[in-house]
Amino acid sequence: MSGNSLVLPIVLWGRTAPTHCISSLLVMDDFSTIITGCHDGQICLWDMTPELEICPRAMLFGHTSSITCLSKASACSDKQYMVSASESGEMCLWDVNDGRCIEFTKLACAHVDIQFYQFTVGTQKEGRLLCNGHYPEILVVDSTSLEVLYSLVSKICPDWISSMSIIRSHRTQEDTVVAVSVTGILKVWIITAEVSRMQDLDPVFEEESKPIYCQGCQSISFCTYTQSSLLVVCSNYWRVLDAGDYSVLCSVSSENDQSWAGGQFISADRVLIWTEDGCSYIYKLPASCVSASEHFRSDVGKTQDGSVPPLVYSIADRSDKQLFICPPLLICPPVTRFFFGRREPFHKLLIQGDSAGRLSLWSIPDTCSEQPQTTTVWSSISLQEAFDKLVPVSAGIIDQLSVLPGKDQPIKVTASVYIPSQGRLVCGREDGSIILVPATQTAIVQLLQGEHMLRRGWPPHRTLRGHRNKVTCVLYPYQVSPRYDQRSLVSGGVDFSVIVWDIFTGEMKHIFCVHGGEISQLIVPPENCSTRVQHCVCSVASDHSVGLLSLRERKCIMLASRHLFPIQVIKWRPADDYLVVGCSDGSVYVWQMDTGALDRCVMGITAVEILNACDEVAPSTVDALSHSAVNLKQAMTRRSLAALKNMATHKLQTLATNLLATDNADKGNLPKYSHNALVVQAMKTNVTDPDMHILFFDVEAVIIQLLTEEAQRPNPTLVSPETLQKSQAGADKGGSFLANKIFKQVKETMKETIKEHLLDEDEEEEEEQRRREEKSKSLSLLEYNLTMDTAKLFMSCLHAWGLNLQLDNICMDRLGMLRPHCPISFGLISRGGHMSLMLPTFKVCVWSALSGSVESRKLSLSDIVGKGTYGVSRAVTTHTCCLSSHWPTL
Repeated sequence: MSGNSLVLPIVLWGRTAPTHCISSLLVMDDFSTIITGCHDGQICLWDMTPELEICPRAMLFGHTSSITCLSKASACSDKQYMVSASESGEMCLWDVNDGRCIEFTKLACAHVDIQFYQFTVGTQKEGRLLCNGHYPEILVVDSTSLEVLYSLVSKICPDWISSMSIIRSHRTQEDTVVAVSVTGILKVWIITAEVSRMQDLDPVFEEESKPIYCQGCQSISFCTYTQSSLLVVCSNYWRVLDAGDYSVLCSVSSENDQSWAGGQFISADRVLIWTEDGCSYIYKLPASCVSASEHFRSDVGKTQDGSVPPLVYSIADRSDKQLFICPPLLICPPVTRFFFGRREPFHKLLIQGDSAGRLSLWSIPDTCSEQPQTTTVWSSISLQEAFDKLVPVSAGIIDQLSVLPGKDQPIKVTASVYIPSQGRLVCGREDGSIILVPATQTAIVQLLQGEHMLRRGWPPHRTLRGHRNKVTCVLYPYQVSPRYDQRSLVSGGVDFSVIVWDIFTGEMKHIFCVHGGEISQLIVPPENCSTRVQHCVCSVASDHSVGLLSLRERKCIMLASRHLFPIQVIKWRPADDYLVVGCSDGSVYVWQMDTGALDRCVMGITAVEILNACDEVAPSTVDALSHSAVNLKQAMTRRSLAALKNMATHKLQTLATNLLATDNADKGNLPKYSHNALVVQAMKTNVTDPDMHILFFDVEAVIIQLLTEEAQRPNPTLVSPETLQKSQAGADKGGSFLANKIFKQVKETMKETIKEHLLDEDEEEEEEQRRREEKSKSLSLLEYNLTMDTAKLFMSCLHAWGLNLQLDNICMDRLGMLRPHCPISFGLISRGGHMSLMLPTFKVCVWSALSGSVESRKLSLSDIVGKGTYGVSRAVTTHTCCLSSHWPTL
């Protein structure tokens, strides 16, 4: 999909929740949203009610590696921004309300912690992000532009910063940044108003550097209740320091082989400490650590035995089997954080996220007793539990064809490819079968009500059987390059085989059995390779082998199998006849494609240079028809049908002019409108997950295709979509017919628009073209109108059902639209292709939000689909009357 077009995603998640191995946690100041980042690079937004009930709302896509830290990026409640950072140095600024990516950047260093800092310049408040990580300074970043302004640098013993804390001063205009390096040296920087306004100036050096011998520091936190203490948590012990001279007030060692992971002050005399295995403990500090006590600092410099503070509460202890999953079952250590409300509600919450995507929440009481107690979990939920509670269940793309009798779960889709020219979706499943199905019709079955729900085995489909186990990848080479046979479909599976299919007949043409592991990837070689390699497909297997499989010769012409580590990247040097393989250990193998000989194996900087040299390709050409969608968005906002038709006519005229120019030069190569009205993209958050599918609707392409079909009609009378579909049902023939059909439609449009016979094509050539189309084997399993089905699906999902019953009846009776039988999970594409996808559980959040304003009335599906959808996000807002107003004329 073009980034310049208005594209709306709709998600089919399926019944299996995406993997979400939590790596970081954040709670917004108003305590209405919890944000979790995972090791796979996705971010999940969870809504939290005043009663502390949790429900997942949306998932954000944009990072390419594990999320290392999250932080708020604004202090005002009306503009809730948060920033995320990943292992690869990516930073993204998100709007928490609707999931839009506002800004993003990539630095050469990776952050492990980010803290928000706000200061006042005159009457304006500005925000800064203080970042520390795998680099020997603290970077100060603008919270709006994500631009590095200046850095806090160490003169004495510079090293990586393990943890830091910001001490705000209410008496002076100077704030203090206290940090501990990995070698246990405490650093202090003073930030004044002049320093805060710095930009592109010299670095700020520390005011104090003092060894405190705290190696392996996990966290450092400032006591906001007394403003006189610091809590330093290391793996083997935790200490309370005086914030004035950083002397030790209290020190406690770990017991029972526990490793401390972090801590926080929860009151003036109590601290909460948690371990790596998910257990948490609350200790009452001695009087010598409390500034309000007369015994404050009485034990400084004294060594005492057995002065361990009394244990007040135990949270998620190992003995509590009902509250916490046994740690050995967890893939990664759980992430624990403490948050307290600075404004209502004034909750003190301990939140924990684990590798199973589960969030557990404890409310910390304010009162304490003399005897140790155990705090019970307040709320706990995982993504999969939220999915299991859905009624109706969240559907997958071909669930109606995959649910076997006597089984609750459908067969999982493990690999897919969409063929836009045919409107067909190819789905490989975990049982080894491959399903060919019309994409629009199968989406209509999953999302919309209608008579199709009563038909068994609908929509018509074709099943290919040949793999003995799970299908891992599917490739349609002709879609990548026209040099391949239009009939060939290639698939790989865990049975080590690569199979070539005839997509027209479903016949198995050939089986390649050259690998010793499951096939992980199928790749099309570049255009400028040798003639023999151009008809090959590159296959990558889990046994660290790479093969070139010739579809024309039906044999393997090269097998590279000497790699010692898993393969991470495949690159090409066609001019030198080289295939370059990059492995996970950093080694690079260079193979000669024609001879199959290993040319060299290198590592280090030479390997990096070879991989970078392969990226030296010519910039791609820009599509002449890819214009900005600003005018379209303005026309839709103003509901101007005339503006839409004028813009579509302009695009059709431009297309026809290009077609005429090319027709005079070469009638065999005709350009076409490059955008597809619908693209189906399979995605997964983890390699072990089944595919979820996203339907990308290009609004501009839908309008142009509808107007094109309207213009080519000889008598534009008012008909229903069903009548039009029947009248054109026999027209969709052949894989290349759609392009030829649009070309003919453009010619008819130009004849009606400018009233001139601009096209002069011989009748004999038209007859020859018609015979070739009839001779071509139909790719359709059932003849149908792709454009009308796409428009029906798009408008039925987009319409605000339940807001106007009279309009709903008109849409169903006159336009043939169908009501959704489940809430639609919309998506939002923002800057840089970053994407926010609503989870199917968002309707629970909508239910609770709407039920508060509707007294004692059970909400219907229409309330959720109509009122709920447009209340969830400010960005997903539509004006549908401009598109539907001219639909009856088709």
